[in-house]
Amino acid sequence: MFFIVLTTDKPDSTQLRADRRAVHLEYLESFGDKLVAGGATLSDDGETPTGSFLLIDVEDRAAAEDFARNDPFAQAGLFETTEIRRWRKVYFHPPAD
Repeated sequence: MFFIVLTTDKPDSTQLRADRRAVHLEYLESFGDKLVAGGATLSDDGETPTGSFLLIDVEDRAAAEDFARNDPFAQAGLFETTEIRRWRKVYFHPPAD
């Protein structure tokens, strides 16, 4: 089942995000094919991170919640909010390289 994990960073947390980024990326890589897509959301300046978008393929909501809860960013207290939504693929066209 596909789930979107959408987070919003706490205000003034850019340094915390930078400090935990490497361990966060290691965590994501450990999920292999279960991590479909992901990345930081950005402010309109296109530079400042505001949160994260992750599309995961896991067994159920409980697995999605575990994924979100165990993210090193979440454990460090980076997120102001975390939203988990089921997602149904209707259309997906990856960009050309």
